[in-house]
Amino acid sequence: MSKLIVMYKTPADPAHFDRHFREVHMPLVEKMPGLRGCSFGPATSLDGSEGAFFWVFVGTFDSLDAINAALGSPEGQAAVADIPNYNTGGDATILHLDSTEG
Repeated sequence: MSKLIVMYKTPADPAHFDRHFREVHMPLVEKMPGLRGCSFGPATSLDGSEGAFFWVFVGTFDSLDAINAALGSPEGQAAVADIPNYNTGGDATILHLDSTEG
C-alpha cells in the first residue's frame, strides 16, 4: 500500500479550515479514483500541546502510480484546485509513504 500524506501548517483562520475541509474538500477527495481509505484531523504533540503541524491527511492507495493517477484525474484536479479555498495563509507538506503494513 502507498500513502499520500498532507501535513498543513496553521492557517490564518483555523475554524474556516476545519469547516471547509470537512464539508467541502473531503467530498471532493472521496471521489478520487483508487482511494482505498483515508484519515484526517487536527494534529497535536503527544502531550496535547500545539504540534509542528495543524492538520494531517493520510490517504491510502495501491501504489504511487495510483496516487499520481488519482491526482491527475478530473476528481483529483478538483480536489487540488480547492486547497486555496481553505488553506489560506498556511503551508502544506505533501509526502508519499511506501507503506509496509503488518
